[in-house]
Amino acid sequence: MTNDEITTMKGKPRARRSRRVRSFRLRHSFVIRHSSFVICLLAVTFALAACNSSKRLTKANVDEVAEGMSKKQVESILGPPTTVDTKDFVLLKKTTYVYAQGKDSITVIFKDDKVQSKASTLSE
Repeated sequence: MTNDEITTMKGKPRARRSRRVRSFRLRHSFVIRHSSFVICLLAVTFALAACNSSKRLTKANVDEVAEGMSKKQVESILGPPTTVDTKDFVLLKKTTYVYAQGKDSITVIFKDDKVQSKASTLSE
């Protein structure tokens, strides 16, 4: 083999390696750009969901909640509660839903999964 042949043979693998590196860089940057987009999209979605849930707590919505309603009915009006406290006694089950929005709060007390009482500090 001549020096020219050895040089061309040695040059070919380097050219291939160079293409592979460039190809990896392109794919890598593509993945980074798109994963950043997906993360931003998820953050916006969660932010909008948080805004929507806080708008549901109004005086009018609290007035819709009546004694004897089930938990599902209350959640369909007010959304999911901020905190839940359940106490099982021998003959009855007492559950307290607390909805918090800034300084205001709504407390709904269930007896055997039906609304027994409600209290609100909303001032609308």
